[in-house]
Amino acid sequence: MDHDTVRAVDPDIADALEAEIGRQQDTLAMIASENHVSEAVMDAQSSALTNKYAEGYPGKRYYGGCEHADTVEQLAIDRAKELWGAEHVNVQPHSGSQANMAVYIAALEPGDKILSLSLTHGGHLSHGHHANFVGEHFEVEQYECDDDSGYVDYEALHETAEAFEPDMIISGYSAYPREVEWERIQAAADAVDALHMADIAHITGLVAAGEHENPVGIADFVTGSTHKTIRAGRGGMVLCGEEWADDIDKAVIPGMQGGPLMHNIAGKAVGFKEALTPEFDEYASQVVVNAEALAERLQERGLELVSGGTDTHLVLVDLRPSHPDTTGKDVEEALEEAGIVLNANTVPGETRSPFNPSGIRAGTPALTTRGFTASDCQTVADCIADVVDSPEDEAVLAEVSETVGELTEKHPLYE
Repeated sequence: MDHDTVRAVDPDIADALEAEIGRQQDTLAMIASENHVSEAVMDAQSSALTNKYAEGYPGKRYYGGCEHADTVEQLAIDRAKELWGAEHVNVQPHSGSQANMAVYIAALEPGDKILSLSLTHGGHLSHGHHANFVGEHFEVEQYECDDDSGYVDYEALHETAEAFEPDMIISGYSAYPREVEWERIQAAADAVDALHMADIAHITGLVAAGEHENPVGIADFVTGSTHKTIRAGRGGMVLCGEEWADDIDKAVIPGMQGGPLMHNIAGKAVGFKEALTPEFDEYASQVVVNAEALAERLQERGLELVSGGTDTHLVLVDLRPSHPDTTGKDVEEALEEAGIVLNANTVPGETRSPFNPSGIRAGTPALTTRGFTASDCQTVADCIADVVDSPEDEAVLAEVSETVGELTEKHPLYE
C-alpha cells in the first residue's frame, strides 16, 4: 500500500501515512474500540464522494447531482436494517457521540433528567459526564457496577430510577466486559415512564452476528459506532422505530449537522455488506473466543479481571489486588514500548485519577481481523502479564517485543 499520489504533492503527509501503516503492521492493536477495516472500505472512504455535498436524505436533497449519493446512502440504510432488524436507520451521524446527541435533540428538552452508568464504572463521556455537552445541558444521575461482582447493579439501577425519575435511561457501555441485560433496564425505564437509549457502539458487530442480544425492539433508541466491532466506515448511526423516524432525521439535519460525509457513508455501506456474510459471523464468534482465551490466561498469570472474565470483545484488568503500586498508565506506556497498544482504564471502585487509573482495557477485534487464534491470544496474554510484572525491565520489554514481531509477521495486516 503506497501513497505515491500524496507524495508527489505533500511528502511530509505521505511519510506520516506510510509510517502509520508500518506502525499498525508492526504492533498489536488492542484498544477495544479499534479495528482494521478492509482495503475495500478504505477505498470507498477515499472515493470521489468526498467532493459531494448531499444535505438531506435520499430522494430529498437540498442540492442537485445527488443521484449516486442517494444510491450509496440507501444501500447503507437497507443493509443496516437487515443487520440489526430496525424499522428506521439514520447513517449520517459523524460519530457515535453525535448519534447520541441526535437522540437527545429528538427526544429530550434541556434540563431533562438522564440516568446513565458512571464513567469510572464503564460508561461513556457522551452519556452524561459533567465535562461533556450532555452534562452541561441535562440533569444527570449515574448508576454503578457492583464493586465486588463487577456486574451492573440492576437492582440499584431500578431503585435509583424510582428515586430520580429520569426522562431517559442509557444502557450500553464503553468498558464493560459482560453482556448487557437490556430487558432489565427496559423494565426500570417502564417503571418510571422513561425513554431507553441503548448505545451499542462497542458491540455493533457482536450484535449483528448474534453474539450479543440485540436491543432493537426493546429500547426506544439504539445508537452505535460503525467502525469498531462492525468493522465498517468510521462514523455513527441511530436505529429506532417508525414513530421516532422523523424526529431523529430532523435532529441530525438540520438539528446538529450539515452535509453528511458521503465518502464515510460509502465505507459504512461496504462494511455492512461484508458484515452480512457468513465469514463475518465466524469473525465475530472468534472475537469472543479470543477474548475468553485472553481472559483465562491473564487470570492464570495472577491478574484480576473486573467481573471475573468476559462475554464480549474486551477484558478489564484491575491491577490493585496483584500489583497495588503499578498504575494502568505505567503498564500502557511499557506495553506500547514493547509493541502492544492498549489503554489505561478506570475500574469500579476506582481509587486513582482517571488520568492515571488502576486498570487496563484490552480488546480482541483488531487481533481477530488479522487472523489471531485463541492460542495466539494466550501468547499475547503472557506478554501482557510479563510486562505488568516488570514494566521497567528492559530485558523483558525486549523479549516481549520480539514475540510481538513474530506474531505480526505470522499475521500480516495488509498484504
